[in-house]
Amino acid sequence: MVEWIISDGLTDYAEALSFMETRVDAISRGEAEECIWLLEHPPLYTAGTSAKSVDLIDPDRFPVFEARRGGEYTYHGPGQRVAYVMLDVAKRGRDVRQFVKDLETWVIATLDTFNIKGEIREGRVGVWVQRPEKPLQADGNPAEDKIAALGIRLRKWVSFHGMSINVDPDLSHFEGIVPCGITDHGVTSLVDLGLPVTMNDLDVALRQTFDQTM
Repeated sequence: MVEWIISDGLTDYAEALSFMETRVDAISRGEAEECIWLLEHPPLYTAGTSAKSVDLIDPDRFPVFEARRGGEYTYHGPGQRVAYVMLDVAKRGRDVRQFVKDLETWVIATLDTFNIKGEIREGRVGVWVQRPEKPLQADGNPAEDKIAALGIRLRKWVSFHGMSINVDPDLSHFEGIVPCGITDHGVTSLVDLGLPVTMNDLDVALRQTFDQTM
């Protein structure tokens, strides 16, 4: 069984880290169920284990937290659904790369329920969507924007941290960092793509597609 928690309002980042640390330890001891926690944070930047200081363009704009997850800098804030996944990777095959692929597949399946085609790109973390209405890239391919970010950490084969999907955040807030160290592509959201999707709509889709992909 996986417990689903959905928090209203904005959740303090330090409190979220503390909750995850405690829950992951309990799951690893067999004393708690796996857990998926859906929430929103106040505006903040987080630095993953591969973050480069040069990618923090405006360090005074929002609070900056060391996340100790994989990846580089990312933004969290209102209008973005953060999904923290505290899952037993050992019973899912002990294959970290496959687990990350499964998370990506989950995001793509969720976006598909809104008729959005999410895609993975080699060398670029996260889930991307093509933007044919924008100018072509330098290589002649369609422009692409990032709609979801992923970054996890494992402890005793239990995952925490997870992924974030942009529903309707203030996209200008991403300008204080180089998101995930990628400079040649933009960031988008479901509402930016013209879809009047609510946070509740996304939560329903995430739950519907979870069992199919994870």
